[in-house]
Amino acid sequence: MVFSSFEFLCIFLPVLCIVYAILPSIRWKNGLLIIGSLLFYAYGEPVYVLLMIGSSLVHYLLAMGISKSASAKKPLLALDVILSLVVLGLFKYTGMIVTTINQIAHSNIPVPAIVMPIGISFFTFQSMSYVIDVYRERVEVQTNFFKVLLYISFFPQLIAGPIVKYRDISKEIDERHTDAQQVMQGLQRFIIGLSKKVLISNTVGQVADHIFAAQASSINGVTAWLAAISYLLQIYYDFSGYSDMAIGLGQVFGFHFRENFDHPYDATCIRDFWRKWHISLSSWFKDYVYIPLGGNRKGKVRTAINKLIVFFLTGLWHGANWTFVVWGLFHGCFLMLEEFVPKLQKLPRVVAHIYSLVVVTVGFVIFRADTLSQGWMFIRKMFSDFSMSAAGNSLAMQQMTPWFIFILVIAVLCAAPVNSLAKGIRSKMTEGSKGLAVCGTIKSVFTLVLLLWCMIRLSGNAYNPFIYFRF
Repeated sequence: MVFSSFEFLCIFLPVLCIVYAILPSIRWKNGLLIIGSLLFYAYGEPVYVLLMIGSSLVHYLLAMGISKSASAKKPLLALDVILSLVVLGLFKYTGMIVTTINQIAHSNIPVPAIVMPIGISFFTFQSMSYVIDVYRERVEVQTNFFKVLLYISFFPQLIAGPIVKYRDISKEIDERHTDAQQVMQGLQRFIIGLSKKVLISNTVGQVADHIFAAQASSINGVTAWLAAISYLLQIYYDFSGYSDMAIGLGQVFGFHFRENFDHPYDATCIRDFWRKWHISLSSWFKDYVYIPLGGNRKGKVRTAINKLIVFFLTGLWHGANWTFVVWGLFHGCFLMLEEFVPKLQKLPRVVAHIYSLVVVTVGFVIFRADTLSQGWMFIRKMFSDFSMSAAGNSLAMQQMTPWFIFILVIAVLCAAPVNSLAKGIRSKMTEGSKGLAVCGTIKSVFTLVLLLWCMIRLSGNAYNPFIYFRF
């Protein structure tokens, strides 16, 4: 089940909210959220919901063991990490490993058809962070299995993040309060995220998919750049839209998740980009990989190597394809370059912004490509094929519908950090109780219009993927 589906919007969410509001105590509310989350996951993964429950039980038991036995802490932590990585590797990377062996050894080992559980990378990392934090004594062990299960399975962030650390919501699992204003704010945030996904990401995504699926002979530099920019916007609005929906839904039920994006395309270097993009994943790798490796405490060379290791793993986390690994290493190399050439972080703002955008765009071409050779073909066309071939121009012009151009302009404008401007306008509009009421009414009407617009688009459009579901 996806957030942008009629089943979720018209049946699952309304029923869950109504029953949640009726239930008298936090214990019953938590029980409802567990049942709802398991049903949500079982809708698309009826078998693998048992894997998630079993995985949660194993993490719960190992965390309990770590908290009770000082002598067994390290072996139990090692067991937890090994089991987590084995399960993740089995379901996610077996096909990639066998295919790579076949290519290197010119063998013909059958590639097993293993279906990857949706969101396994997210809930595996979330579970590991809980056990590691118990080991480090950053959080108290949770003795109630069902509270651990709620933390891991809570449906808003279950299948595409953000990756929530237990210490951020442990108190809210035990005690939380919601009121009408908080629910309204959460629903408005959800609708904003839904609009990002349905109105923007789906529109530019169709163009990107169409061009990336075209024959190489029909692509020139203009077409390649159109595909690259379309995908740059698609993945941002797809993923940040999902994060907005998850954060909004969490707020509806009394949970407060940390922000996952902060206008990453306004970054002035790659280091700055990773402070703003998929913040929960960056934070996870910083806390549980980068700092344990030594972080930046052992000189520039060691720091650069640590960053390269982290971004190799970041790429691998995203998918079982060498395109993701190369994308991660590509970013890692630029982070190393910025480590050794500090002037790259002190360029004039306009130049720095262009540098960051070009690097990120090229990186996402590699990320989006089906193969490394296709990615290289697109990059080569972007920077060397300036011919105005009839086939390339025709393919580009086919995509330039009035609706696409309108959405493209909106997408580019909204990717900029307009929050400060919006807050300034709102502060002037909300001077006095009358202004506050007017501003609230405008926002409510605006989000209602967006919701209706999304429903209309969903009713007539079968194209509705979520990019990060496959991770």
